[in-house]
Amino acid sequence: MSSPERHVWYNWVPGRGAARKAETLAAGAVAGRSLWQDAWVRLRRNRAALVSLWVLGLITLAAIVLPWVWPYGYAQPNWNLMYHPPTWAGGHIFGTDALGRDLFIRVMWGCRISLMVGVVATLVTLVIGVTWGAVAGFIGGWLDGVMMRIVDILYSIPFIPFVIVLMVLFGRNLLLIFAAIGAVSWLDIARIVRGQTLSLRQREFVEAARASGVGTAAIIRRHIVPNLLGIVIVYVTLTIPAVILFEAFLSFLGLGVQAPLTSLGGLVSDGASVLQVHPYMLVIPATFLAVIVYCFNFIGDGLRDALDPKDR
Repeated sequence: MSSPERHVWYNWVPGRGAARKAETLAAGAVAGRSLWQDAWVRLRRNRAALVSLWVLGLITLAAIVLPWVWPYGYAQPNWNLMYHPPTWAGGHIFGTDALGRDLFIRVMWGCRISLMVGVVATLVTLVIGVTWGAVAGFIGGWLDGVMMRIVDILYSIPFIPFVIVLMVLFGRNLLLIFAAIGAVSWLDIARIVRGQTLSLRQREFVEAARASGVGTAAIIRRHIVPNLLGIVIVYVTLTIPAVILFEAFLSFLGLGVQAPLTSLGGLVSDGASVLQVHPYMLVIPATFLAVIVYCFNFIGDGLRDALDPKDR
């Protein structure tokens, strides 16, 4: 029997061809799974991270949608219902504050502002820090030394008094809060990105790009930054809660967003002054703040484990 005939006969043996086809498909499925697909599979096995994703998604959706459909406004006072305790009657499920404003809608707005500050300020941090660290690490030499000494000098500046001075000089503007917090929080990611870039610039694909005549800016944009996405994503999920807490601290000091707009930190500050008489005004916004921070931390831990090549 010739070789092609033996091959055809083998495939037509009952059960043998189907098993071989299944093995081939399984091997192809394993070989074709990308790094991000594998990371997603590993992340789904982390129950804490998965539950945190759902809880954070629900809070974010509620903070976006409910202010549009809720019958009360965040700045609408009711002098007849000042410090009304939580009740289902009348729709004030979280109670009211000192001016009779519905606390539920103010908590939703507080979640919206706190999440917005955390995300936008972290994006500002990301743009500055990744660019600074990638350029310093890839170019190296005297430029790397100068850029890192600037980072060391900025580390010596007390950031909280610096941000407070900015708030006092330029007013409590929401855009200024984004810029101020983002502009003083990029130093850590700059150092992390620089260290990773120092190892990446010696890799074969970077040397091949150099040999092909690709410019420095294009190599950083096309090869260095995409290979930093894993560590950057983990950094983002762990930085957002830190920024939210920092904004809450500023709001607690009275340097946050301008009234009547509020954030979770501002609501916690309002509740702390009447804790003994009306504890719900502190407990409710503080609970939302703690849940959001914990969710981001659990998601960050899950992403770190999912993207860690040592665990594969």
